[in-house]
Amino acid sequence: MTNKSTLHFFCGKMAAGKSTLAKTLAEKYNAILLVEDEWLSVLYPEQITNIPDYLEYSSRLQKLLSNHIKSILSSGVSVVLDFPANTESQRNWFRVIFEDTKSSHILHYVDKSDDKCKQQLKKRSANMPEGSAFTTDKEFDAINKYFQAPVDAEGFNIARYEQ
Repeated sequence: MTNKSTLHFFCGKMAAGKSTLAKTLAEKYNAILLVEDEWLSVLYPEQITNIPDYLEYSSRLQKLLSNHIKSILSSGVSVVLDFPANTESQRNWFRVIFEDTKSSHILHYVDKSDDKCKQQLKKRSANMPEGSAFTTDKEFDAINKYFQAPVDAEGFNIARYEQ
């Protein structure tokens, strides 16, 4: 039996518009929105200064929230997770959640070119303090080298947004 809740999660390069889409979908579906960046900034303020730091603290957060998210989905409430699903291994976390709860799922893939993402990153970074994490083209390129677009063989229900 399939649960009536849906897990929404996102794939796309940095500054592609995933967070904006997440907020829109949470409102549209009256779903619970959980935003990784908000949790990390409160739980680990100023402790994430590089990619290994991010991977460590993100992993801790996933362990903390997994059962909570499963409980929400199991109660019939949909969840929008503004957490990256940008690599096959990251997507496995989401798979475990929706399979364990027998919830439906949608992987929202925001497919934007590097140039468009970098333009958006510059706009977004203009309002951030100097030295904020992951705001330069160089940092974009460093993170982007790990990006893996989802493929049909992974078996996800994919909604693709091309911009």
